[in-house]
Amino acid sequence: MAEEGAPGRRGERGDEVLAERGPGAAFHMFVLMEDLLDKLKLLSYEEEALRRHNMRPLSRHYFALPTNPGEQFFMFCTLAAWLISKAGRPFQQPQEYDDPNAVISSVLSELRSFGRPVDFPPSKLKTGCGEQVCYVLDCLAEEALKHTGFSWKRPAYPTEEPEEEEITEDDAELTLSKLEEDVVEEESDNEENYIDLNVLKAQTSRSNMNDNVKQEEILQSTTDAAEWNLEVERVLPQLKVTVRTDNKDWRIHVDQMHQHKDGIDSSLKETRGYLDKLHNDISRTLEKINSREKYINNQLEHLVQEYRSAQALLREAKEKYQEGSGGVTERIRVLSEVTEALEKVKQETEEKGSSMTDGAPLVKIKQALTKLRQETIQMDIQIGVMEHTLLQSKLKEKSNMTRDMHATVIPEATVGAY
Repeated sequence: MAEEGAPGRRGERGDEVLAERGPGAAFHMFVLMEDLLDKLKLLSYEEEALRRHNMRPLSRHYFALPTNPGEQFFMFCTLAAWLISKAGRPFQQPQEYDDPNAVISSVLSELRSFGRPVDFPPSKLKTGCGEQVCYVLDCLAEEALKHTGFSWKRPAYPTEEPEEEEITEDDAELTLSKLEEDVVEEESDNEENYIDLNVLKAQTSRSNMNDNVKQEEILQSTTDAAEWNLEVERVLPQLKVTVRTDNKDWRIHVDQMHQHKDGIDSSLKETRGYLDKLHNDISRTLEKINSREKYINNQLEHLVQEYRSAQALLREAKEKYQEGSGGVTERIRVLSEVTEALEKVKQETEEKGSSMTDGAPLVKIKQALTKLRQETIQMDIQIGVMEHTLLQSKLKEKSNMTRDMHATVIPEATVGAY
């Protein structure tokens, strides 16, 4: 239970660390990976590192996302070794079957020798992806760039002079909205130039009087014809009204379909000849292949027959071999059973022979007899002692009885005791 709870606590601590670093901490490794890829391109890693090991170029998020741990770890070790050697330190190129712990420890020791802090466990690098892997490679790439003499400079932006935009209005196109605006302006001008009726009558009367005076004169225009034509050409485009077409109109689609059909027809005319020629070449080649195949079959027919007969003989031999191998397997099983029974009999015979030639049981019997004799002697002594004690008690009792029989007076205390 403690082991199950430990990863959960580590995950909670990781979430707390990400929360402390900010909401964008989870995406920091992607930014770091893109910076690393730019630095590797500056170091020409594709020509110097990848082509030597026949590897594909890295993607934008190769070390940021887990895809293939084994491949990513080998790529990490290869790039780390190359960057360390690029930074001027001798470092042996790791092989595919090297100990990963030893490779990681050597890479981290080189990173510490550059003065870079390492505040994470080495096991974070075994997966071959993650923020720690990007950090290690990024630090090594920076050291390699320093060793090659590369330095980052501020970008030099080109000074662009502001261009004066010339607004060219197409007088040949007049929209409806512009036409309406012109009409409104003309109406406003007409309203401003409004003349009273009385004034108009006075003017007409004076003009009639002048006309009566000049009735006999010939009317002749004083305007130049060339200027009149120029004015007409200048004003003529403004008198045209063009309506912009809508791309959703079905007529436009029909026109486009006809245009595409014409393009397809023209392209088909050009490619039909090539396709027919290709078809003829392929047909001739297939005919040649069929004729050669028939010729080869006819020439090798007797070899094919021999091959088939050899296959039949081989099949029969395999069947006989399988039958014989089945009998051999059965006999091997019987032999193993007989061998086991023989081993058991040998073991029993050896046990009985060892028990017959062994003198330990006789020694034990002798010791037991000696012990029985000693115990018998002790029992005899104890029996003698008991007989002597019993004889003494009997003699004492007999002496007491004779003494009581010869006594004439029995004491009162003795009578009371009885």
